Amino acid sequence: MKLLSIPVGVSDFEEIRRNGYYYVDKSGLIGELLGTTGTKVTLITRPRRFGKTLGMSMLESFFDIRKDNKALFEELEIAKRHELCMEWMNQWPTVFVSFRQVDGLNFNSAYDMLTLVISELYKKHLYLLDSDKVDSFDKEIVKQLIQGTASTKDTKGSLMLLTRLMYQQYGKPVILLIDEYDVPVAKANSNGYYEEMLDVMKGLMQALKDNQALCFAVITGCLKIAKESIFTGTNNFISDTITDSRLNEYFGFVQSEVDQILKDADVLDKAESIREWYDGYHFGDFDVYCPWDVMNYLLELQRNPKAKPVSYWKNTSDNAVIRSFIDYAGSNITGKLETLLAGGTIVQRVDENLTYDYLHSSENNLWSMLYLTGYLTKAREEDYNGKLADGTVALMIPNAEIKEIFETTVIKWFDDSTKKCNRSALFDAVWNGDSENLTKEMNALLRRTISYHDYKEDFYHAFLAGIFTGAGYMVDSNKEHGEGRSDVVVYDPINGRVAIFEAKYTKSLDKLESACDAALQQIDDRMYAEEYEDDYDQILCYGISFFKKRCMVKKKLAKT
Repeated sequence: MKLLSIPVGVSDFEEIRRNGYYYVDKSGLIGELLGTTGTKVTLITRPRRFGKTLGMSMLESFFDIRKDNKALFEELEIAKRHELCMEWMNQWPTVFVSFRQVDGLNFNSAYDMLTLVISELYKKHLYLLDSDKVDSFDKEIVKQLIQGTASTKDTKGSLMLLTRLMYQQYGKPVILLIDEYDVPVAKANSNGYYEEMLDVMKGLMQALKDNQALCFAVITGCLKIAKESIFTGTNNFISDTITDSRLNEYFGFVQSEVDQILKDADVLDKAESIREWYDGYHFGDFDVYCPWDVMNYLLELQRNPKAKPVSYWKNTSDNAVIRSFIDYAGSNITGKLETLLAGGTIVQRVDENLTYDYLHSSENNLWSMLYLTGYLTKAREEDYNGKLADGTVALMIPNAEIKEIFETTVIKWFDDSTKKCNRSALFDAVWNGDSENLTKEMNALLRRTISYHDYKEDFYHAFLAGIFTGAGYMVDSNKEHGEGRSDVVVYDPINGRVAIFEAKYTKSLDKLESACDAALQQIDDRMYAEEYEDDYDQILCYGISFFKKRCMVKKKLAKT
C-alpha cells in the first residue's frame, strides 16, 4: 500500500492544501454556486460527515478579500475557469461562521457558547475598530460583542451588523457563509429549551432578509428546517437537499473518486469491502460513499494492511436519533425495522420541511428524520420495483455500517425495555418449576423483539441472560462446570436455589420439541447440576429451544 497523507478530522481547506494532504477536488462547487448569483440564499442540507464544513472552508478561502490563495487552488478544477477566478478569487469581503459548537444542557450554557462563537468571529475583524468608516456607536457594540457583554438584541443582530460594517469598509457587498446552522436548535430540542434558542437563531438569520450589504449567502445544515420557522421573510431563497441533483457530487465521494483514491493508495483489492460498508447512499441522481468512513478506513489500512472495515459513525454521530425513534414508535415500527434489517425496503412519506419540535408528532416525521440524517437512503429502481405514490419514497438501510448501528441500537433498546417489563410472573414460573407458564412468558417477551433474517445462537443466549440480569439475581453465562458449559445459570442464594438453562436453536418450527429434549439430555449427560448439590436446596434444570420468535421450555427437577 502506498502511504498517503490522509487528513482525517481536518476540515480546514487551507491546512489541507498547505500541508500537501490528500485532497479530493470539490472546487467545482464554486462554479456551480456562482452560476446562480441571482439567488441570495442557498441552503445546502446533507447528513453529518459528508464534507459540508470542508466545502464551506474552501469557499471562504476562495472568496475572502483578505487572503491571497491562488497557489492553493492551482491544479484544481476551478483554476481552469480563468475569467471567473479573476472576478471572484479573493475579491470579496467574506464572513464564515460555524454553529456546530453551540450546545448546552440548558439555555444559559448554550447561549454562552453562542456568544463565544460570535466573539471569536468578531476577533477576526478587529480592523473594524480602527476604521474611520465605522462610527463610534457601532464600535462600542463591536467591543461588547467581542467581550461577550452585548445585549441579547445586539447578539441577535450581530451578523447583520458585521455584514454592514464590512460593506462600509470595503465598498463591496459581503459573502456570508453559515455552517451547521441547525445544530443549536437541534441540541435545544433535545434538552428542553427549543423556543428560546429558536428565537435567538431567528434573530441571527435576519442578516439574510432584505440586507443591502449581502452579496449572497450559503448555509449548510443537517435538516431543512421549515422556512417559516427560522428563515421568516427571507426571499430569493433556494435549498439543495439529498433529493436534488445539482450539488450532490460535491458532498460525499462518487464512484470515480473512490476508484481514484484506491488506485492512488494501491488498495484496489479493498474496493468490494469498502463498497459494502460505506457506499449505498443515493442522493439525487448520484450514488455516494460517506467520505468520513472511506478516509478513516484508508488511514487504518496504512497502519494495519489486514484491517477489516468497522463502523466509524458509532463514536462520532448522535445515534440517539435511532433510539429516540424506537422509544417513541415502539411496536408500531417493529415490522418495518424487521424488513429493513433483512435488507428490504419500506415506503414512507418524507417531509423535508421539518421543525425539530414536531419530529415526534408523527411516525412519518421520524422516518423522514432517519432519511435526512443518513440512517436510511432512497432505494434505487432496481431495489424497489413497485409504483410509488406522490410524496412517498422507498427507503432502505444504505450499507453494512449503518445496519450494524441499527442492530446494536435495537438490541440495546430491547434489553432496556425488557428490564422495564414486569417479569414477576416469569420469575415465579422459573422458581415454581412451571415450564408451561415459563414458555408462555418467554414467548411474550420474544414477541417484543425485532426479527432478524439470520437468527444466531448468540442472540438467544443474550436474550436469555438479559431477562435475569439487573433483576436482583446473579447470572453466569457459559459457566464451566461438570463436563461442559451450560448456557445460563441463575442464582438466588438468599433462598438457596439455582436455575440452569441449556438453550438450543432450530431452523424449523416442527423441531422445537426435539431440540428442547436434546437440551435437557445435555444437562444430564454433562452433569451440569452436580456441583450445586451441596450448596443449594433447590436446583431447577430447564431445556429451552428457539425458532425465530417462538420458544419451548421443558423442566427437569434435579433436586428438591
